Amino acid sequence: MANIKSARKRARQAEKTRQHNMGLRSLMRTKIKTVVKACDAGDKDAAAAAYKDAVPVIDKMINKGIVPKNKAARHKSRLNKRVKALAV
Repeated sequence: MANIKSARKRARQAEKTRQHNMGLRSLMRTKIKTVVKACDAGDKDAAAAAYKDAVPVIDKMINKGIVPKNKAARHKSRLNKRVKALAV
């Protein structure tokens, strides 16, 4: 544990930020899993709706610095590919 007062405060702030970021990352993963489950079930309407719901959340995570933009783009691309495969 830090001994200097400012370092103790910084440690508290870092922990609070880490907890908040974990919650946001968990939300994003949950949205992704919802799309994957709908695709696995073969329900194209639910998959499309879940994808539309997931994309803004993934984009918000880029702006907040939770995930890099290439990782977010990769997730969106793979999810979209799965959703489009159901339509065929």
